[in-house]
Formats: sequence, structure tokens, C-alpha cells
Amino acid sequence: MSRRRPVRRRTSRRRSRKASGNEQLVLVVGGLVVAWMLLMGAVRFVAAHPWVPVVVVLLVGGAVAGWMVQRQRAARWERIRSQGLRYALAQLDALHHRQFEHAVRDLMRRDGCADAVQVGGAGDNGADVKATDPYGRRWVIQCKHRKAGLAGSAVGTPDLQVLNGTGRPVHQGDVVVLVTNGRFSKPALDFARSQRLHLVDRTVLAQWGGGSRPLWELLRAVPPPRRPTPLS
Repeated sequence: MSRRRPVRRRTSRRRSRKASGNEQLVLVVGGLVVAWMLLMGAVRFVAAHPWVPVVVVLLVGGAVAGWMVQRQRAARWERIRSQGLRYALAQLDALHHRQFEHAVRDLMRRDGCADAVQVGGAGDNGADVKATDPYGRRWVIQCKHRKAGLAGSAVGTPDLQVLNGTGRPVHQGDVVVLVTNGRFSKPALDFARSQRLHLVDRTVLAQWGGGSRPLWELLRAVPPPRRPTPLS
């Protein structure tokens, strides 16, 4: 006849679980008691010192107001800085190619493109800067920086072909632009004209960066505004 297995282990496990549950219950109840005592103490303190909440509210309100003033002041100075932004060609020539993209982005912001962003890098699909102008037109810009400036190699058709293949189909650009601090080859000029691409060479860049006119006033045959604005 087979013998039954002892059930002591199961019983001990049940007791252990029960004890653990009791300990957790004691901890929860103890925590609630401590929280209640702290709350009552705070209530009694406030009742004895009614001016404390007023001071706290004033301090918090003052801190929030100060933060908002600082934020508004910073935004105001940023607008002033961007409106007065100027770049000489010598400054642009001395930039790293990534800094050159940031400079183009900042110039677009200066001209009123609040959403201008630098997107150049691996996998950028031919776009280094994107922006929407105050007239609702979407700008897709590729930047080609030349350390030697005008003496550097000319930007050729291969770069324009990449931009032409992605500027409108991929990035949904209304104005597709290539900006360089150097020059363009003759085939590149012909290709850009045939494909309605806009080119900003060293001469136009000097007018744009060193002046105050927006880029769309310096380029020819820019598409019409998408929507009327107070500027139109």
C-alpha cells in the first residue's frame, strides 16, 4: 500500500504567505497613520499661522511671473537678434560646412520663416534646410560650402540632379534652392534653368547675408504665395 506524502511544506508555505501579507498590511496601515498625522499637523500649523499659505502663494506666483518675464525677454531679444542678423562673406567662408547650414537656417528665420530647421546629415535626401516663408511656400535648400570660396571647385549638375530628384517629390518643396559660397558650372546653370531650380551663388549670398532683404526678393521666378498674409 502506497504512503501519502506529508503536507507540511504546503502548510508552511501558506503560513509564510499569510505572514508576508500581514506584514504588508501593517506597513500600509502604518503609512496611512503617519500620513494622517502629518496632514493633521500641517492643518494645525496652518490654523496657528494663517499667513504662511499667503506667503507661499506669493512666492510661487512671483517665481512663475519672473520666469514668464524672463522667457518673454529672451524671445524679444531673439527676435531683435535675428532681425539684425548679418553675415559677411569672410565669415561664411570660415565656417565648417555644418555651421554653414546653420547660418542659412538662421537667415531664413531672420526673413520670417519661424519653422526653419537644419536637417542636413546622413539620410537627408538632398535637403539641408527646410522652411516655410510667411506666404506659405515650402522651401527646400541644399547647401554646398567651399573652403576656398570662389576659388573652390564649381558646383556641378550631379548635386543639382540629387536635389531635383527629392526637392519636390520627397520634401514637397515649392521653392527648391541650392546655396553655395562659391560658384556654379555652366552645365549646372543650364540644368537649374530647365528644371526650375533656384541657385544662390556667392554674389547673391553676399546680398542676402549682408543685407536685410529676404531671399525671395533676390531670386527670380519664385512661385506665387500659397495664401494671403499681412505681408502681401
